[in-house]
Amino acid sequence: MLSGCEFFSELGPDFINVIHNSRLICKEGLVPRCIICLYYKDHSRFKHQHIRYNPLKAEWVLVSPHRAKRPWKGQVEKLPEDNIPRKDSSNPLCPGSTRSNGEVNPEYEGTFVFKNDFEALLQDGPPPEKSDDLLFQAAPAYGTCKVMCFHPWSDMTLPIMQDKEVRAVVDKWAEINQELGQKFLWVQLFENRGAMMGCSNPHPHCQVWASSFLPNELAVKDRTQKEFYDKYKKPMLVDYTEKELSKKERVVIESKHWVWLVPYWAVWPYETMLLPKRHVLRLEDLNDEERDDLCIIMKKLLSKYDNMFEISFPYSMGWHGAPTGERLKTNNDHWQLHALYYPPLLRSATVKKFMVGYEMLAQCQRDLTAEQAAEKLCNLSDVHYKTKS
Repeated sequence: MLSGCEFFSELGPDFINVIHNSRLICKEGLVPRCIICLYYKDHSRFKHQHIRYNPLKAEWVLVSPHRAKRPWKGQVEKLPEDNIPRKDSSNPLCPGSTRSNGEVNPEYEGTFVFKNDFEALLQDGPPPEKSDDLLFQAAPAYGTCKVMCFHPWSDMTLPIMQDKEVRAVVDKWAEINQELGQKFLWVQLFENRGAMMGCSNPHPHCQVWASSFLPNELAVKDRTQKEFYDKYKKPMLVDYTEKELSKKERVVIESKHWVWLVPYWAVWPYETMLLPKRHVLRLEDLNDEERDDLCIIMKKLLSKYDNMFEISFPYSMGWHGAPTGERLKTNNDHWQLHALYYPPLLRSATVKKFMVGYEMLAQCQRDLTAEQAAEKLCNLSDVHYKTKS
């Protein structure tokens, strides 16, 4: 194994290393590989506008790095609420609170799952009328929606929860995906964090929507990954992860079992993707060691997000894995489990990226490059600002 000095001298002048909290120092001066982020100093090949291809969604994104310099005189958001009461009887997600349908929450002490009081998908109902006109098509849509609370305290968030508490969340995610997946073709776990992302209740929680149909995003991903697998005999995201680990341009955190990176084709300013190193189809397929490691890397990545502006960083996130339901009986080896994080903030805690105009009518556009975003995230501490002494 190389010493710290030997390690970096072999890299040559084209690389820059980012080490946090003096973690280069350890016994015998060795460099632990999993806590080093490496980036090319020279991103000049991406300093001008260009388009990048997203093979997962079969679409292009316009990258305009020069636009980051433009002055901003548009809408400024309110700072996220910081003084959230630990328990508020008027908050329908708190233990002991009465929800809008009259049901009273138990005095739960860990995770708590209940049926959404305002479901977007119901398990019964009459099918729509059939139409022979291709311009007016409708199809049945059945499902169920649930809410999952991560913790009984409203002022708690995932990055500052204890490891065992985060592990309980991961285990419950896997349990829900497996349970609902027995009946429904797709199970979408997602978290909207912060009022900026439409979260109406300040309490650590996520939602689960299970459906009898494959939603649009996933239908496209199913097709593109299958086409890639059939052509190259390897899952697209397994191949992609290996290449990103080799390039070291957009990797933010690498652990024993997981990789957190900014996708080459990212759209949102600090969009990231979390991937297992092993080929894994669904959450329930993760082993104990991978689940423990997932808890650690999630806490680190969310701490980096929060440390950027020292706020509870807003985002929408969710898990994508192989379809379920009737697809449990078929081969889905083209799929690879991954989580996606879509944060809207761009310049500051109060200025967000707007997906309007060109993005709605033509194609997605971003200002800073994925490499610039990765470098900024890598430079941030993975120790949450609220836990620093």
